[in-house]
Amino acid sequence: MATLTHARPAPDRALQELADYTLRAEISSELAYETARLALADSLACAFEALAYPECTALLGPVVPGTVVPNGVKVPGTPHVLDPVQAAFSITAMIRWLDYNDTWLAKEWGHPSDNFGAVLAVADHVSRLRRSRGEAPLRLRDVLTMAIKAYEIQGILALENSLNRFGFDHVQFVKVASAAVATALLGGGEDEVLSALSNAWIDGPALRTYRHYPNTGPRKSWAAADATSRAVRLAFLALRGEPGYPTALSAPRWGFEDVVLRGERVVLGRPLGSYVMENVLFKIAFPAEFHGQTAVEAAFRLHPLVRDRLDEIERIVIETQEPAVRIIDKPGPFANPADRDHSLQYMTAVALLYGELRYEHYTEPVASDPRIPALIARMAVVEHPQFSRDYLDPDKRSIANAVQVFFTDGTSTERVLVEFPLGHPRRRQEGLPLLREKLRRALAAAYPERQAERLYALLAESPQLPDLPVDHLMDALHRG
Repeated sequence: MATLTHARPAPDRALQELADYTLRAEISSELAYETARLALADSLACAFEALAYPECTALLGPVVPGTVVPNGVKVPGTPHVLDPVQAAFSITAMIRWLDYNDTWLAKEWGHPSDNFGAVLAVADHVSRLRRSRGEAPLRLRDVLTMAIKAYEIQGILALENSLNRFGFDHVQFVKVASAAVATALLGGGEDEVLSALSNAWIDGPALRTYRHYPNTGPRKSWAAADATSRAVRLAFLALRGEPGYPTALSAPRWGFEDVVLRGERVVLGRPLGSYVMENVLFKIAFPAEFHGQTAVEAAFRLHPLVRDRLDEIERIVIETQEPAVRIIDKPGPFANPADRDHSLQYMTAVALLYGELRYEHYTEPVASDPRIPALIARMAVVEHPQFSRDYLDPDKRSIANAVQVFFTDGTSTERVLVEFPLGHPRRRQEGLPLLREKLRRALAAAYPERQAERLYALLAESPQLPDLPVDHLMDALHRG
């Protein structure tokens, strides 16, 4: 008679690889650390700019007003001192609110800087807890290291695993990445990281319906915040001994791969290192969904040629990649700003009309400009097969769009093609001055002049930043 065993199987290979990378990988790339520093500064810039919008600030703070938290996290740009779970939510909501933070595009897309909510919240809490025990706090280099690893986990998962094809949202990969690094920052070992990772997969992904017509709405600006806060919660549960589930991915019928991916396997598209941080895409000049950024750049170039001939426009052709057709080919009607900043047609029309694009262009009174729907009605969005191939080419990774305007008299503008957006690694040196200006502008809006100048010098220029204790930075950024 066969002997029955109730021993659990070994962890799924992908779970084990993610845990090993989180706990044991040494990051030696100076380019990765330089880019991580830019990513931190840019993420904070996005957060500070979001503080001007009451719809965002209404989501921040404790769940129960007046809650006092020992060794609480100081939320940058605000007076809030929160528990790490709620702090992760608040920080990520601020970073993500304006759709202005960095981006990663592959079979799945997303915004790796969403993970900074979890990394900063847990690192600040751990640093304050250590100080209370007479121990050394974490340093900013620890934050940058864990940011590189969170970016890598989310981005490498995105290379070959498409959630959007099944109707699910990319913030699942944010939750997985944040759960891993948050657990490690809290001092967890292999069992704890595997526990948090497996529970993050078991949670399952959210539906994408809040990103698409007819349900597009502001949840898309706090969905990642929900993911990071849940990740931190799972990390704390793991540290309290909550067990993991070794075949959370592969279990027949009940695992993530069968239930969510319809039988497809979770694949790590390349060895885990620092590839994602080194190649991340920054949103520098304007807030807009990244698949349409090059269309906006092209429209800026055409603005002087069309602004005085609007009534003569017969048609506008936008050539784009397949992902843009799938997610932002949206002629309207538009219910809210979240609807508009995910419309290729809307952002291109604004760029043609105004020669610029700011968040204010997604709100009233611009949203009621009758010229916008008039232009959209003349637009044709078509997939260019080569653009789609180059989008997935690991040696190119372009996000191309081409825009051309045709007039009723038979003439036309040139066909303006932009393959690589301003925030692409191939245009990094061109974009750096504008990235720094974005930070300077955001600090000036959030802090008194002298404090803003000191913070700019610290974040953008100080060679000592990596050695700065995390809690000291968070103290400097607090508005208490």
